Amino acid sequence: MTAPSEEAGARIRKAVAGLPADKLTDPEAVGRVVPIGAVLGPAALAYVVADDFQPAPPAKLRVEELPAGHADLDRLEQAAGAEDAGEAGLSEITSPAFVLRTDGQVVAAAGYREWPSSTAHVSVLTSPAWRRKGLARATGSAAVRHALAQDLLPQWRARVPASRKAAIALGFIELGFQLSFQLL
Repeated sequence: MTAPSEEAGARIRKAVAGLPADKLTDPEAVGRVVPIGAVLGPAALAYVVADDFQPAPPAKLRVEELPAGHADLDRLEQAAGAEDAGEAGLSEITSPAFVLRTDGQVVAAAGYREWPSSTAHVSVLTSPAWRRKGLARATGSAAVRHALAQDLLPQWRARVPASRKAAIALGFIELGFQLSFQLL
């Protein structure tokens, strides 16, 4: 568990102490013992090491590298909608963005944000019209390859089954689940 302060952490630990482990990622169960606001998740947390990484086969479209914060990423987020863009977290990446274009438009992108303990939190977003075509796997593969080359441990957080499937196809192993919430 992470919390904004030691005091908040102690308050949360005390409140959830009586919950069974399988309920710690259930927003309704946690909300009954802790006053929570906005919720993100639950989501599966998966990790991959270099030896287990299964890169995506070369795509028909060329994966291009853009700097984080590039305007084309903003346009992709707008096309995907606020909820999907927020879930993906592409606007928070610190790595380059790895993108696929169709007719000049970015239709899929991935990158990562470097977190403590040499973790690369991978973000992937595909335009709704282009989903289920392997584009998340292709861009995610490029981001993971880059993270591994930087000696980082890639982490893939996925709530949506298609995203979980893309991560598993790349060799990620689900090791747990996460629930993020805002305290009231």
